[in-house]
Amino acid sequence: MFLDGKKALITGSTSGIGLAVARSLRAEGAEVVLNGFGDAGEIAKLCAELGASYSGADLTDVAQVEEMMAEAGGVDILVNNAGTQHVSPVEDFPIDKWNLIIALNLTAAFHTTRLAVPAMKEKGWGRIINTASAHSLTASPFKSAYNASKHGIAGFTKTIALELAQTGVTANCISPGYVWTPLIEGQIPDTMKARGLSREEVINDVLLAKQPTKKFVQPEEVGALAVFLCREEAGNVTGANWSIDGGWTAE
Repeated sequence: MFLDGKKALITGSTSGIGLAVARSLRAEGAEVVLNGFGDAGEIAKLCAELGASYSGADLTDVAQVEEMMAEAGGVDILVNNAGTQHVSPVEDFPIDKWNLIIALNLTAAFHTTRLAVPAMKEKGWGRIINTASAHSLTASPFKSAYNASKHGIAGFTKTIALELAQTGVTANCISPGYVWTPLIEGQIPDTMKARGLSREEVINDVLLAKQPTKKFVQPEEVGALAVFLCREEAGNVTGANWSIDGGWTAE
């Protein structure tokens, strides 16, 4: 397995996309560090399944991020995946929700990255993979904070790729369309309220309307792309924003 001897830390990996990425990297031999919230018993089962360690760090707290990174040691693969969402017209957008989304979706990735880079540079090898979104390339109404954070993570990734271009460390985004995860399911009620639609209308006329394939992206597809970006064959792939969105941003 080509990732034997490599350590991967994946934020927001107790469910959804992050968990799929963790499973995919572990299947190739990587030692995995999980992070996220959830039921303690379920998390313990995941750690047993993957032979993983776990950090319950709140990524909106810099001190907890620093503690997590110190405990993980020098990671070879950093996947910044943790995120949250809120749907509301901008004039009604709660300030605390704006601050939370920017802190978790964008600022946390800055802190994990700045702390991971020195060890990667010293080893001459590293992979930084940021979960962006189709909303890093286009926008949807009522998602001002999410759109801003995902456009931000795309720009941040490009900058880091340029800074690290001659170090053996790559930085790339993966930008999924709608993936059936707890995050997507959780935003349906807010979208129903904001747009005055039924649940079925939100799914068919709002979510899948964006994707010409008319299919949700599967978390395992994102995991497979993350694995590719860790291969030696992807060593010259950096600063890229990889769409996996059923054709959404092709239109």
